[in-house]
Amino acid sequence: MTDHREDVTVDGHRIEVVRLDGDTRRAALVLLHEGLGSVGLWRGFPASLQAATGRRLIIYSRFGHGRSAPPPQPRTPAFFGEEAHNVLPKLLAECGVERPILIGHSDGGSIALVHAAAHAVGGIVLIAPHVVVEDMTITAIEEVRDVFRGGRLRERMTRHHDDPDAAFWGWCDVWLDPAFRAFNLQADAENVSAPTLLIQGAEDPYGTLDQLDRIQSRVRGPVERLVVPGGHSPHLEQPAAVVERIAAFTAELA
Repeated sequence: MTDHREDVTVDGHRIEVVRLDGDTRRAALVLLHEGLGSVGLWRGFPASLQAATGRRLIIYSRFGHGRSAPPPQPRTPAFFGEEAHNVLPKLLAECGVERPILIGHSDGGSIALVHAAAHAVGGIVLIAPHVVVEDMTITAIEEVRDVFRGGRLRERMTRHHDDPDAAFWGWCDVWLDPAFRAFNLQADAENVSAPTLLIQGAEDPYGTLDQLDRIQSRVRGPVERLVVPGGHSPHLEQPAAVVERIAAFTAELA
């Protein structure tokens, strides 16, 4: 397996992209990372997924994350829609990808859902997605904010982000903005007709299984669901089970 690292330009700004080779006759898998994530923080998951599916993978770091350029403007609660409807379509076009299978974790799962509600996709895999704001999510983010201010988390993030402050505060400030309490993607879910796989850790401190329930009851396409032991990153905590289920799910898709 060969990976290709490159910079892709969207709206005049640089985005870090890694491509893994695979079957060009089948839809590519496009990975959308979590709120503090980046290309590197997927760790060994992309390689395992490519080996299990044989498909091409596109992994990228959003603006302000990893080695990508800073965000063109400060993030607001409108960030999810802007990423889903503006940045992601342009990135896919630059990469020559049509009707991708989107695999999103946490914030990336929410972005994948919003994108799939309005754009053609082959399927979506949502890992620990958010469609509403729960009190436990805010509490968990407030606790992480305190850890970041203490310096330990910031030090760890410097290994994966050119600007750990931009990555952290761009995520934290949006979620803790009082206006973000109105965040609700249930109407978007109602417009999703693509096959959907929902995955979550049973002990996720950032959200309850109600998030999956709300999506499952609203999407119009076929839905599968996997709940595994563990927390907010089941693809890292239970990689074998998650990769196996995604491989089985995508085997039925183009």
